[in-house]
Amino acid sequence: MVTVSEGEAIRQSSLRHQWMHSRDWTKMAEEDDPLVMVEGKGVRVTDSSGKSWIDVNGGYVSVNVGYGRQEIVDAAYEQMTKVNYFPMGTTTVPVIQLAEKLAQLTPGSLSRVFQVSGGSEANESALKITRAYYRRVGEPDRFKIVSRKASYHGTTGGVLWLGDSDGVRGRTDFEPAIPGMLYAPQPNPYHCEFGGRTPSECAVLCAEATEKLIQFHDPRNVAAIIGEPVASPRAVSVPGDEYWPMIREICDKYGILLIADEVVTGFGRTGKMFAIDHWGVVPDIMSVAKGIVSSYLPVAATIVKKEVADYFGGPGNQMFHALTYGGHPVAAAAALKNIEIIENEGLVKNSAEVGAYFKGSLEELMEKHPIIGDVRGLGLLIGVELVSNRATRAAFSTDERIAERLSKKFRNRGLILFAGDHGLTLGPPLCITRSEIDEIVTALDESIGELEGELDMKR
Repeated sequence: MVTVSEGEAIRQSSLRHQWMHSRDWTKMAEEDDPLVMVEGKGVRVTDSSGKSWIDVNGGYVSVNVGYGRQEIVDAAYEQMTKVNYFPMGTTTVPVIQLAEKLAQLTPGSLSRVFQVSGGSEANESALKITRAYYRRVGEPDRFKIVSRKASYHGTTGGVLWLGDSDGVRGRTDFEPAIPGMLYAPQPNPYHCEFGGRTPSECAVLCAEATEKLIQFHDPRNVAAIIGEPVASPRAVSVPGDEYWPMIREICDKYGILLIADEVVTGFGRTGKMFAIDHWGVVPDIMSVAKGIVSSYLPVAATIVKKEVADYFGGPGNQMFHALTYGGHPVAAAAALKNIEIIENEGLVKNSAEVGAYFKGSLEELMEKHPIIGDVRGLGLLIGVELVSNRATRAAFSTDERIAERLSKKFRNRGLILFAGDHGLTLGPPLCITRSEIDEIVTALDESIGELEGELDMKR
């Protein structure tokens, strides 16, 4: 543990030199930020002053097995003592074993694994593989990519333009957009773009609209549809059961590849190993990250169906795509141990069961607090939508600074949780217990109640 004076010196150093993710160092200096974390165990982290916090979202909804797992540390260390990297043109044992394990876990014939170091790279690789595939099958005009509104797929130069502006804030800094990006509706039953009154109606209407979008842009020019099986922006969106089977049928009808972005939803997050498993659909490409290693080291992967990957075999067919830290043996060893923990400790089942308890507790809060318009989710990926008027489902004006005010109230109660403009996305480590859920719910109850008092909202 660092001393108080050392902790303050480190914080000041951060303000002078560190460029943090999407944060303003001037504002942080005014608010005694950033918090500097020095220890973690389970769902809790400790800052440099010695204060303990509950990390409600486990990093970026990514620390699936929780903080402080010595087994992962030991696995990484052991691999470092053997070989810490690989000579060009060679590979290593843990990288091969991780590829084999992912082929076993993923549905259908998903079996060829390109390892990278993060979710953005995994999705970027999926786009490159898709476009390269169509050149190999003699359809080079297929370059357009369909993503969904209110989605997010990363921040590298290509995937930044997937999803619309609701999914990626501040994107105008990086214009112009790359060509060929099409935006289909998000099947969010609470805000159905086409007026669907039930999850099933919304699912069908959104899938039909996606097909019409493809027809309008000529299916011969469309390469892929990419989507998160359960989208996490805008306080989580769970589609009706008809949606993904219909999207699979549309892709098959027009010869379009289906890319499942499981960066957030993979490795037990929704109560299944992969979220797409809830609907029994097999994508052509799957991107995974975050929970693959619970963020202990940078590792991710793009997993491709055999039927697609086989086009890249043979002289002259290889794809020239390389990343220095893709296929890193130490990260692969850590990922293998992380997946072993998920399986051996039943964390997928815990996600389903404790997630249902969490969702039920939040639904009870909804009965108490008129600001809560909707509670939705699967497993331990849950959204709480906040509204100014439950009858109209209207959002708050940005002038009311709901996200900023509520985030401060959470912090005052020992939660690391940032509210968004539309509400809350909750994704704690999969090892969380019911008693820890109760602590979080109590803090949410108090924080939301305090905000409602300030807004003079009546039941």
